[in-house]
Amino acid sequence: MTDTSTTAFELLHIGGPTVRIRYGGLTWLSDPTFDAPRDYPGPITLHKLSGPAIPAEQVGPVDVVLLSHDQHADNLDVSGREFLTTAGTALSTPEAAGRLKDVRGLEEWETVRIAEVTVTAVPALHGPEGAEEFSGTVTGFVLRADGLPTVYLSGDNASVAYVRRIVERIGSIDVAVLHVGAANVGRFDDTDVTLNARTALQAAEALGDAVIIPVHAEGWAHFSETLEHLARVFGYGGRTGQLRIPTAGVPLTF
Repeated sequence: MTDTSTTAFELLHIGGPTVRIRYGGLTWLSDPTFDAPRDYPGPITLHKLSGPAIPAEQVGPVDVVLLSHDQHADNLDVSGREFLTTAGTALSTPEAAGRLKDVRGLEEWETVRIAEVTVTAVPALHGPEGAEEFSGTVTGFVLRADGLPTVYLSGDNASVAYVRRIVERIGSIDVAVLHVGAANVGRFDDTDVTLNARTALQAAEALGDAVIIPVHAEGWAHFSETLEHLARVFGYGGRTGQLRIPTAGVPLTF
C-alpha cells in the first residue's frame, strides 16, 4: 500500500486518458498508455501523436488500475498492457476480464472495497445509443472514502444522460475526471464518441459544484476539439471557476 497521507487527493496527468491518483492511502492509475507515437492498424487505424509526460518506469508502484475498457489502443496500448501486469489490482468491465489475465470485471453499479476506498463501476456510453455493438462495453468509476472527496472518472463516455443517472444514484460528486476532446473516428458520422465542449458543459451542470478535470483531449489524431476550445465554452457558460485543466507531468492537489 502506498502512503499518501499528506494529501486528500492528488492527480498527475500522464497523457491521454492516463492519470495517476493518490487517494485513500493508495495509488491508482487510469487507462495505462505509455507508448511512443505510432499507428495502430485495425478496422479503424488510430494514430498516436505524442508520448507520455513521464515514462512508465517513473510512475512508481500502483495499487489499483482503473481500466475503462481494453479494446482501443488509446485507452490501453502495448506498453500499457505490460504495465497492467505490475499493478496490485486491476478493475474493468466483465468483457475485459474475459480477455485479460488478472483483471477483475465489475458489472454496472457493482461495488468493491479496496482498503478504505469503495469503488463503484458506473455506466458509460462510447458513442450514441446502441454504440456498444461497435465500440464495446465501457465503464466509469466512482471512488468514495470517509472524510475524502468523492471522485468520478468518466472513462470514454459521451452521454450526458448517463452522467445525470450517476449523480442521481451516487449523490454529490466533488471531483470529476472527464474524457473530452470530441473523439471521432467517423464510425457514427458526425456523432462524437466522447464528450465535446458543449456536452462537457452540460455534464458539468449535472455535476453541480464538482471540480471538473478534463483529460484525453490530446495526443491522438481522432480528437476534434482542443482544451482551449473547451475552456472558452466553459467561460461562455459561466463555469470557468469549475474547470481545472491539468498540465501533463505536474500534479494537481486538493
